[in-house]
Amino acid sequence: MSRTDATQPPFRAEVIGSLLRPRSLKDAAAAGPAEHAATLEREIARVVAKQEALGFRVVTDGEFGRTSWFGFFFEGLDGIRLAPSQFRFRDAEGGSYEWPTCVAEQKLTRRAPITLAEYSRVKRLAKTALPKATLPTPSAFHFFRFTAAFDPQAYADASGYFDDLVAIYRAELDELVKAGCRYVQMDEVPVAMLCDPLVREQTRAQGGDPDALLDLYVSVIRRILEGRPAGVTVGMHLCRGNFRGRWMASGGYEPVARKLFNDFPVDVYFLEYDSQRAGDFAPLRHVPADRHVVLGLVSSKSPVMESVDDLRRRIDEASVHVNFDRLSLSSQCGFASVAGGNLLSEDQQWAKMALISDTARRVWGTT
Repeated sequence: MSRTDATQPPFRAEVIGSLLRPRSLKDAAAAGPAEHAATLEREIARVVAKQEALGFRVVTDGEFGRTSWFGFFFEGLDGIRLAPSQFRFRDAEGGSYEWPTCVAEQKLTRRAPITLAEYSRVKRLAKTALPKATLPTPSAFHFFRFTAAFDPQAYADASGYFDDLVAIYRAELDELVKAGCRYVQMDEVPVAMLCDPLVREQTRAQGGDPDALLDLYVSVIRRILEGRPAGVTVGMHLCRGNFRGRWMASGGYEPVARKLFNDFPVDVYFLEYDSQRAGDFAPLRHVPADRHVVLGLVSSKSPVMESVDDLRRRIDEASVHVNFDRLSLSSQCGFASVAGGNLLSEDQQWAKMALISDTARRVWGTT
């Protein structure tokens, strides 16, 4: 992706999506719909203004109206029930945590637009920055229970299931584009999990083929984005799981790199790179010359502050594999992929956001 026009995305300092929910918003949720709606509007206006004040030229609404990065989307559909994921979260102490994901018990139907109202609000509140819409990739509706993502009475096979998912996503994106959205980020966890040898082994043990699943997810995204209008930038954010500092996978991008960077029809890759769990930068050699990479070097999981010097050094290391002009900087993930948020304070969150903006300005001369 060319950087000849620095007013267009992707930008040097990038925002991933979710921000820590303030106490006032959590309290308002228990006070009734009217109080919650008013507080939601006020707090989104505050964090949009804060992002702009820090120099970001792209903003999100912090995903304040969502239960989680993924749950909000299936909550907008009929035909869903919950069941345990086949994959668990882990932590540094060796703990393992079960969590519920979605299963189609009936044919999926969309009651109303899911992301449109969020985008329309942040577009109205943004004064100087470009609003970005975020939504989960469709693989999230499949991989976490890939042997039983839908009940037999709902779909005879995966073909009909993905046909309905593709139609839902195409409708969502069509509405966003018609509302003026020019920047979309799709949050991808399953493909990042397929970097992990243990996850790949578990997938095979349960009767799956990791490479065939990757091909399936490529084909679904290609169908969704087919014919998208010119002038709409689409990014893919890769994350190995982010739940209050926990994760679901480890491992560098090499097992998926060639197909990830060449076959998904996206413009920008937002890559988790804040810890050794993400591996080294060598897989970036597969990124073609027309794609841009946003390095997620700042951890949203930990309050420990990175240094400008360390960030500059790692950007230089990545530039061995991807031209310096096609790199940007962000946090490795959002700060609150679920409403409870990660284990750091709002002040620490904003300090990290300021670090991203300041480092981008020092490295590239602009945000």
